[in-house]
Amino acid sequence: MATVSIEPLDPSSGGTPGDRQSLFDHAREHHIALINRIALSYEIDPALRRELVQDIMLALWMALATFRGESSLKTFVASVAQKRSISHVTRRAREPRQEELSPDLPSSGPRPDEIAVQNDMKQRLVESIQKLPIPQREAIVLTLEEFSYAEIGEVLGITSNAAMLRCQRARAALKAIMETRS
Repeated sequence: MATVSIEPLDPSSGGTPGDRQSLFDHAREHHIALINRIALSYEIDPALRRELVQDIMLALWMALATFRGESSLKTFVASVAQKRSISHVTRRAREPRQEELSPDLPSSGPRPDEIAVQNDMKQRLVESIQKLPIPQREAIVLTLEEFSYAEIGEVLGITSNAAMLRCQRARAALKAIMETRS
């Protein structure tokens, strides 16, 4: 294979963008297979590999401004490709894994129609509780929060027997209200 003499850009002499363009064109023409092979060694997904090659080409364009010819252009291109590929893999490793879920995958939670029925029942219960007299409303709400009769009595300032009586009356009234709404 014939060697091509490529003059490095000399930033102190004000290397022109045309010099960088000619280096880039040469690298793209002669070393794209190398870039693709390096990208392939780091990324198996074809779409992500195409993105990686584009990232490498952009990084190469930016890095060519610092190319001083201390190594061959091929070595420089390989170095840029290698570094960009490593940063690609590092960035991808930090991203949360995403996998396509099967549409027939069973859910451990309730179905949407069951949730809708439960929400409707809760709404009806709340509306029915609001129709109770305040003393019964207080007692039934505390019952739903799983307080004992003694605790309900303590909260409401009544005896536990009075709390039990209020709760029984509240349940009966609530049942009647719920049945008339059905």
